[in-house]
Amino acid sequence: MASDGSANALGKAPIAYFGYGSLVNRATHRTEIVAAYRARLHGWKRMWRSRPDVLLDPAHGTALSLLSVACKAEAETDGLLVVDRAENLPAVDEREAHYDRHLLSAADITLFEGSLPCDCPVYVYEARSGAGDAVACPTRQSYLDAVMQGFLAEHGEAGLRAFVFETDGFDLPVLADRAVPLYPRAVRLDAREAGLIDGLLHERGVRFLAV
Repeated sequence: MASDGSANALGKAPIAYFGYGSLVNRATHRTEIVAAYRARLHGWKRMWRSRPDVLLDPAHGTALSLLSVACKAEAETDGLLVVDRAENLPAVDEREAHYDRHLLSAADITLFEGSLPCDCPVYVYEARSGAGDAVACPTRQSYLDAVMQGFLAEHGEAGLRAFVFETDGFDLPVLADRAVPLYPRAVRLDAREAGLIDGLLHERGVRFLAV
């Protein structure tokens, strides 16, 4: 998956990766990270990418859309820069199994506050395109809940609104699985979070499908 060599080549040195979806939510992390910083990625645009060849869940047999980024001049994408241990990189690659990992330059990232505690490789994951990716496949409400809770926590209500209205392809349908989550790293929302998230999705005109 890596475009610059294996994780073993990094030894024990820390690495970093830019999260723009579920990785923005620290509750979804499954590795013992070193640190995380609110950050902005330059030259990449966030979008939904349909993958009819990727099953949502074998039991449901439903394809899905993946949140992704793509190179685009002058674009900016807010998210979370995660500093992790190099030995955890294979686990992150496994989590992002349908994505390619790309090496970024230092100029591609701006932190909102502070500075990186080390000089380390920085990556971003881009979803692979698939056959028939023009088909509007759904995403999961449980996945959106995790992503949007993360943006609310890290970037506030303005950042949450920006996620909904600045992400390309947000006309995709959403499977209403909040009560019985299909996303393996599902989170729990409090009443305020649920109200803000549901209100923005309604404003955006998102169409919900029964599971």
